[in-house]
Amino acid sequence: MKIREEKNRIIITEQPNFEPCHIFECGQAFRWEKEKNNSYTVVANGKVINVAKENDNIFINNATEEDFYNIWQDYFDLNTDYNKITSNLNNDDIMKKAIEFGHGIRILNQDEFETIISFIISTNNRIPMIKKVIENLSINFGNKIGEYNGKEYYAFPTMEQLAKAPVEVIKDCKAGFRSERIKEAAIRIIDEKDIVYSLKSKSYEEALEYLMTYNGIGNKVANCVLLFSMKQFSTFPVDVWVRRVMQELYVPKTTSDKEIRKFAEDKFGHMSGYAQQYLFYYAREQGIGK
Repeated sequence: MKIREEKNRIIITEQPNFEPCHIFECGQAFRWEKEKNNSYTVVANGKVINVAKENDNIFINNATEEDFYNIWQDYFDLNTDYNKITSNLNNDDIMKKAIEFGHGIRILNQDEFETIISFIISTNNRIPMIKKVIENLSINFGNKIGEYNGKEYYAFPTMEQLAKAPVEVIKDCKAGFRSERIKEAAIRIIDEKDIVYSLKSKSYEEALEYLMTYNGIGNKVANCVLLFSMKQFSTFPVDVWVRRVMQELYVPKTTSDKEIRKFAEDKFGHMSGYAQQYLFYYAREQGIGK
């Protein structure tokens, strides 16, 4: 990977396995918008960037070299060798097709608190509505970042901001029955911040057990949080699309979510999380099992 800064943007060359569409639209993050030119405007870590790919060059607009090394290199998991990961996963025809289809997926390193709240919001919800609720919360309670390309952007609220937020206003943000859970989680995480931000160093079982003590966090949500913000790559979150692809291509139709997770963890081991992302994106975009 080579990088250079040019006119408030970072240009990355010689970086394989990076496809913005596959990264942002594989269900792991919600604060992005696809632009008319097929680039993606993204809000993360209190910053706004625009990510584009032309030929083999990656452009991170509205970013400095300092931002890249302090924020975006880790956020996009650019120190991880995905060629090695895909080589190890590519051991059957199904995974081979999923990896080819979702080439360039990278698992983002997202903030733990934002990810917890985002996936509480995701419960029984569609991605467009999840994104809208998060945007509403950010506008109502988050700090203003500034204007970019004619639009104002706001940071995701801090735990303190959401803890102070009236439940009725959270409901006005279209959070629905999740509103009380959002406020309750924010209040608790203020007191347990050190625990939450150390879960990536705990065992998978210990971290999972802790997260599932929160109101509104079941097994699937907990596993998503572990995978997308806590570097727990042995997890295998099962949602409707993952269930469909697994029951269609790997296991009998009657296999339960718990049994699917066990099958996947036995098959993919410490790379189960990576396998899940390729299979999720492949199943949803191809309508497998629908």
